[in-house]
Amino acid sequence: MASRSIMRTARLARTAVAGARKVSVSRNVLSATALPAASAAIKPAFQTRGLKTLDFGGTIENVIERSDYPPEKYQEIFKDDTLCMLGYGTQGRGQALNLRDNGMNVIVGIRENGGSWQKALDDGWVPGKNLFNIDDALSKGSVIMYLLSDAGQKLAWDQVKPHLTAGKTLYVSHGFSVVFREDSGVVPPADIDVVLCAPKGSGTTVRNLFLEGRGINGSVAVHQDVSGNAKERIEALGIAVGCGYLYETTFEKETYSDLVGERGVLMGMVQGAFKAQYDVLRAQGHSPSEAFNETCEEATQSLYPLIGANGMDWMYANCSTTAQRGALDWYPKFEKALKPVFQELYDEVKNGNECRRSIEINSKPDYKESLEKELDVLRESEMWRAGVTVRSLRPENQ
Repeated sequence: MASRSIMRTARLARTAVAGARKVSVSRNVLSATALPAASAAIKPAFQTRGLKTLDFGGTIENVIERSDYPPEKYQEIFKDDTLCMLGYGTQGRGQALNLRDNGMNVIVGIRENGGSWQKALDDGWVPGKNLFNIDDALSKGSVIMYLLSDAGQKLAWDQVKPHLTAGKTLYVSHGFSVVFREDSGVVPPADIDVVLCAPKGSGTTVRNLFLEGRGINGSVAVHQDVSGNAKERIEALGIAVGCGYLYETTFEKETYSDLVGERGVLMGMVQGAFKAQYDVLRAQGHSPSEAFNETCEEATQSLYPLIGANGMDWMYANCSTTAQRGALDWYPKFEKALKPVFQELYDEVKNGNECRRSIEINSKPDYKESLEKELDVLRESEMWRAGVTVRSLRPENQ
């Protein structure tokens, strides 16, 4: 591909990023991929930001930053609270560990001796002190952090709701169950605060960036403000769980954009586009290695990091003239072809069809077995089997 003219730039950029991460991680003793049991000893060297109102492509928006809520401030705001984390999947685990490291009074509530219990023990949570079964944790918590899966929230709601007594707070990291309450059955009591903080990444990323002294971006919203302080509390809690900066949204907008993104450019569309181009190249006689490299490997290893760091305009300005001309001529055709699909996707999200489909399928008793069969189709496809071989050839994997 003509973009090989920027490969040296790409390598230098990746080297610089890797070096910066290595230095940052070494200062925190542990690597970004190591989630330690004794996490309470970690004290990340936080960056400080200052701007609060920014221009996003011509629209002025408020931004909440870490400097707005230093540790002493959010610790003071929640000094009389017990944060009860329900769910210890990637998001619940990452946020709970960050809260603990940030000096917050947080407990974890999970099914005793269930799949996550041992993981919590390995992470240093102590039964009877800050690790409890679900009912005991709910009885102790004043801020109920409901981070079960969307389908799990529907199933557990009858157990959780009686503990949401007047004056408490319900915290979620996705508005799904509240927005689609007619389908989920999750209707919060009218006498509690209901707030949202949605870190824009997996719980693993939330944790890793925290350990590096950085912070993921996230959105915050208030669904019910009974206390009169819900906005300040969710902003403070968003920083305490590990976000570096926060922007304002609503429960509905967070839910719709999140579901569209997952099904679209973040995962669903990417797989569809990769496979379409790969199949065309293979049908025209290109080898699997060439088809994979020109479709997936160059995108993920060379171009995407540069786009993320500098923007698409920079990418177009720093490739060969042949690649530049082709990209400028063809992107409007792809936009025209894809926009109706994205509009259909948005409509299906907004009307609740995607919600109902997700709850129905994800609640089936054989869901994990069925999911594994679907993942096997991807895993055993020629494209991703070729990818295994290509990734093994990367110098860092030798």
